[in-house]
Amino acid sequence: MISFLNKHFDFQKVKNYMIILSFSSHFVLKKFASFTPQIVPESGARTVQSSRIRVMLKRIMNWIRRNIPLLGALVLLFMLLPRLITGIYATNHIYKESEAPAERVAIIFGAGLRRDGTPTAMLRDRILTGADLYFSGRVEKLLMSGDNRFEDYNEPESMRQFALLAGVPDEAIVLDYAGRRTYDTCYRAKVIFGVKSALLVTQKFHLPRALFLCNTLGLDVTGVEASNCYWNGSPFVWDVREQFATIAAFLDLYVSSPSPVLGDPEPVFVD
Repeated sequence: MISFLNKHFDFQKVKNYMIILSFSSHFVLKKFASFTPQIVPESGARTVQSSRIRVMLKRIMNWIRRNIPLLGALVLLFMLLPRLITGIYATNHIYKESEAPAERVAIIFGAGLRRDGTPTAMLRDRILTGADLYFSGRVEKLLMSGDNRFEDYNEPESMRQFALLAGVPDEAIVLDYAGRRTYDTCYRAKVIFGVKSALLVTQKFHLPRALFLCNTLGLDVTGVEASNCYWNGSPFVWDVREQFATIAAFLDLYVSSPSPVLGDPEPVFVD
């Protein structure tokens, strides 16, 4: 066996290979042992992250500066489009009191009370227009909707008292105590009071929004302009207010869809 191994294997070469392998392994292990991974300090990591954030913000600001005309146009469109839509919808849907079509009920929207608890001039204007509709036989009932969320603030009752002074009989008056907003009044008119179609009584600047809201919520409505008396306030101020109120109305209709204060049904007509 030994002679066979001496014949077929060169033990000197094997010895040389083993020596080379030993030196190589020692070199690799020494290098690996001397290697220390670089650890970024926590403060350095925060610095890198802050730098990246600054770069990102800089890119965003550059994009905004380059697209200011486009962004301005989008904002302007967002501001003006709702009012434009409601204005177009209201075309041919608004009448003077003397020209209004007949309906069984007229909805009178609240407009605030004075410090003594009596209706404001704007609200008196709406109530008197509703009273004229009743006296002319164009409506059978007046649904007076206003805010009564506080014990010392009863808008519907104040509206009722003023209508009684104007000669409207009590049996022709129906009160909605949770008409806090135009949206709420339209919603409750259908769900609580069972109204399917009606005349809406309010000022001309308010009618497009009221008509659009009620129609979108499922009522067949026609607007009647309240213009019996002078009320305080610049038309420009009311138009600006209406601009933002119309945007809020669109958000209510197509985004948030809030549910107002509800309760048991109180149909205006039982037949």
